[in-house]
Amino acid sequence: MSRVEPAATGGWREAALAPFRTRIFLAVWLASLASNFGTLIQSVGASWLMTSLTRESDVVALVQAATALPIVLLSMPAGAVADVWDRRAVMLIAQVFMISVATVLAVLAFAGFVTPWVLLSLTFLLGCGSALYGPAWQSSVGEQVPREHLPAAIAVNSVSFNIARTTGPAIGGAIVAVGGAAFAFLTNALSYVALIVVLWRWKRPVAKPTLPPEGIGGAMSAGLRYVRLSPVISTVLIRSFVFGLLATSIWALMPLVARDIIRGGPLTYGLLLGALGGGAVVGALFTTQVRERYTTERIVGVSSFVFGLTCVVLAWSPWLAVSTIALLAAGAAWVLALSTFNITTQTSAPRWVVGRALAVYQMAVFAGMAIGSWAWGVYAEHGGLAESLTASGLLLALSCVLGRWLPLHPFRHVALDPLRNPGEIDLHEDVPAEAGPVVITVAYRVRREDWDAFTIAMHEIGRIRRRDGARRWRLMQDLDDPQWWTERWQHATWLDYLRQLHRTTVADREVRDRARAFHVGPDGPKVRHMIERSAEEARQHLEGQRAVVRSAQTDPNMPGAQTPAKPS
Repeated sequence: MSRVEPAATGGWREAALAPFRTRIFLAVWLASLASNFGTLIQSVGASWLMTSLTRESDVVALVQAATALPIVLLSMPAGAVADVWDRRAVMLIAQVFMISVATVLAVLAFAGFVTPWVLLSLTFLLGCGSALYGPAWQSSVGEQVPREHLPAAIAVNSVSFNIARTTGPAIGGAIVAVGGAAFAFLTNALSYVALIVVLWRWKRPVAKPTLPPEGIGGAMSAGLRYVRLSPVISTVLIRSFVFGLLATSIWALMPLVARDIIRGGPLTYGLLLGALGGGAVVGALFTTQVRERYTTERIVGVSSFVFGLTCVVLAWSPWLAVSTIALLAAGAAWVLALSTFNITTQTSAPRWVVGRALAVYQMAVFAGMAIGSWAWGVYAEHGGLAESLTASGLLLALSCVLGRWLPLHPFRHVALDPLRNPGEIDLHEDVPAEAGPVVITVAYRVRREDWDAFTIAMHEIGRIRRRDGARRWRLMQDLDDPQWWTERWQHATWLDYLRQLHRTTVADREVRDRARAFHVGPDGPKVRHMIERSAEEARQHLEGQRAVVRSAQTDPNMPGAQTPAKPS
């Protein structure tokens, strides 16, 4: 685990604030801060309004589920859309949709027409807008600031939300206490205006793509395939799902804690959420120092234990001061755990798929939260509120033992930059992008004493090729000459093969070079590119080649044309 050298820490504050020198980033950050306040005020209004509309604990907890469920359902399509379409346009569409839904909710609330299921439905629609906006916003940060400022930009974006979380819920509680939930919904609708104006005026840089964009279905498939074949990210998905499933009891049942255990009102609810947000800010400020001192597994394990202990304290403490102190610790634990999952995901995925990898990670977290919100709400309704919080807290504290079987990968630098020259393709003729299926083989000559080590290295190569889009990868040994080994895979089209080549990273090349070091011979491994053809396709292709040759012989302007001899 690398540490920051003292020479590099002298300008730590300047580096942390460097993204704000970029005008568009500063404008988006400030507008997002206002929008974050609106979102949290909306959350307080919706949760507290539900407690006045129904006494059923499971229905109250469904407000959190309605917020989380859209992330589960739409994150992956939204991640693919963000990679394929204009991100600025996607962000604008999402913001306009959310301000429309928020306005409708405010109007209905002022008119007194909000029922529990109307509130849940409109909350779900707001969550859909957030699900569409999130991946496009996260992946657009790299277009707002220079690449060297990207880590700092991601960090200050996290701080933005947690700043809003410190006072936003308390403000929301005050608004609900004074003017009712309708004013909270109206405040949220107005909070979108600044961000819409900033995005409308942003002249987003558009890079010229080297290959045609993928379709939405293909992009989603590529993203899911990548995370499935990445052991590091797969482990993060399981651990983050478990954490979200167990930790969401506090978020889902907090209105009931404020009303039934502490015997307070909406302002008490806002203060409790504010304490959780304040702890999150503290945790965010010390994230870098904590990562340098402790392993990934230690951070998540301790965070799970602290958050679980807070659940137990909230279950049995009728004192606001005690619950507030416990929630400060829980907020720090929450942000440390989630930031650890997020950073591990981002540092384990190359830029071409990082948006979709983050989308799948969000799906895992919010799937756990959506299921947990419903499950702990049902438990509270039938088994008691304190018992529900206690059970979730004990299970969360015990979840730290998962590290024995599913340890999180330690922080390390992986060279995930794409290769400038992923591989030379020297063919005698141009290949149409849609041609296929395409079959590629690579033949190696390996000494007998290296066979075991070679096969281990090659199966890692196979995992990388399948992860990046290869189909039916196989490693075969020649029975006539056992020293010859051949790997074989295929793609549906030539364009799919080119995509795989462009996804090759520096780290992948290092793995490939280790495998190729086992090859014996004056030249490197023999690579062949083949295309499957039916008899009719082969005949048509041959006729096309002959037509080109005839044209070249008769057209003097074509390269290789034969000039007829002058008559003597």
